[in-house]
Amino acid sequence: MKAIVIHAAKDLRIEDREVEALGPGQVEIAIEAGGICGSDLHYYNHGGFGTVKIREPMILGHEVAGTIRALGKGVSGFAVGDRVAVSPSRPCNSCRYCLGGRQNQCLNMRFYGSAMAMPHIQGAFRQRLVAQSRQCYRIADGISANEAAFAEPLAVTLHAVDRAGSLLGKRVLVTGCGPIGALTIIAARLHGAREIVATDVLDGVLAKAREVGADRSINVVSDGHKLSAYGTDKGYFDVMFEASGNEQAVRAGLEVLQPRGVLVQLGLGGDMAIPQNTIVAKEIEMRGTFRFHEEFALAVDLINQRRVDPRPLLTGIFPLEDTVQAFRTAGDRSRSMKVQIAF
Repeated sequence: MKAIVIHAAKDLRIEDREVEALGPGQVEIAIEAGGICGSDLHYYNHGGFGTVKIREPMILGHEVAGTIRALGKGVSGFAVGDRVAVSPSRPCNSCRYCLGGRQNQCLNMRFYGSAMAMPHIQGAFRQRLVAQSRQCYRIADGISANEAAFAEPLAVTLHAVDRAGSLLGKRVLVTGCGPIGALTIIAARLHGAREIVATDVLDGVLAKAREVGADRSINVVSDGHKLSAYGTDKGYFDVMFEASGNEQAVRAGLEVLQPRGVLVQLGLGGDMAIPQNTIVAKEIEMRGTFRFHEEFALAVDLINQRRVDPRPLLTGIFPLEDTVQAFRTAGDRSRSMKVQIAF
């Protein structure tokens, strides 16, 4: 089979790899669609992020969907020919965090396409993937593999919304409107947000934010004063989802959050200076959000039922042989939202 392998920054290759042996409880899947994620771009552009660096060749990818081609011994509930979205979350289910219901914090997590561990956890950008049957969720008739491959980033945002607490009737600010920010808008609306304002630095991205449900969008480069206006009387928003990883976005958001507001940090970036006095005086709660687990099943259901339509976010689909061009396009925010690869 062919697989997409990162060796170092800007060194991305399509290589021949052996298909893994099919074991008990496993299924072999012909991968059809794979979405390029921000972490994939970090590996491609920089060789990693933070302290996480590529130390050996690694297959990338974790947003995938395809068709089951073979069943391992003991697999029930699936048949050859079933179309499935595949959760990349593979917790050990035996460490103290798993046993406490926090599988996303698993001490022995094997999340596809991650250089956190050594040896690295190989990813799912390959023509044939052998996965545990419990990772698979059936795709409804009429739903494409390309739509189903959005289940993973949607699950990320569903977990973020859960971390925020109830959004019923809340006024929400979303900063950074790439794929995760846009899907956060969708998830927040599903969970009862009264009003959603989106900010970014690119007008094209903000147009997509409005298309998927934002009530208002603000370009903070050209119209930053429009966001600042929400700071009157100590703030306006109940909840902020920060999806850019940018210190300036965090600071601007803290100014417009109401006292006892909640800031949920999705975006990854470097170290930043936080205005402690603002957080203390306004009693702001800052909450991290990391990956997901049980939310993946909900994400697939929402896509299957067309309660979520990710198609407006799909910029383009590239054939496997054009993988490098796909990554270059995905890394250009001025002309892409979500880019996928056809396997």
